Amino acid sequence: MPAPITEEQTRLDRTALLDAAERLYYEKGIQAVGMDEVRTASGLPLKRIYRLFAAKEDLVVAVLQRRDERWRGRLAAHVEQVGDPRERVLAVFDWLAGWFAEPGFRGCAWINAFGELAPSSEAVLAEVRSHKQAFHDQIAGWVHATGLPVVEPVHLLAEGAIVTAAITGDPTPATHARAAAATLLATP
Repeated sequence: MPAPITEEQTRLDRTALLDAAERLYYEKGIQAVGMDEVRTASGLPLKRIYRLFAAKEDLVVAVLQRRDERWRGRLAAHVEQVGDPRERVLAVFDWLAGWFAEPGFRGCAWINAFGELAPSSEAVLAEVRSHKQAFHDQIAGWVHATGLPVVEPVHLLAEGAIVTAAITGDPTPATHARAAAATLLATP
């Protein structure tokens, strides 16, 4: 009889699985990646994968949740280094420009998941909406500190830059969005 799987082993297996699935889903698309490919990339048997996540949809949601924490955490760490409230808002676009220039940038994982699965998966749709609301709220907090009523335009500039950079493969939409946000923030 095999030894029981420890909590530590479960944590390590879950991390390996999420790492592999996130990389594959982001590089190739969720629907293009089968569970056999996830199995090969993670090094875990399918039986173990399905013990960790009963369905592919559950794995996709977990990938998006973990990516949200990391993605918004990195954004916050960058932005919150800046003291001036207006410059802090502009730092959002500086961070986006760096992200857009990373090798393998394929746009927003949540927009990609929405395009692939939202019509057929309530769970994925809920996770996409949760991320987008959290990103909006994050931007709103920084914009509110300026005292200017420009949350929605700044948020739309950020979202538009993300989509445009993904489609064009060019990081300059962040620069253009930053310039537009600077104009909004210069309003007395």
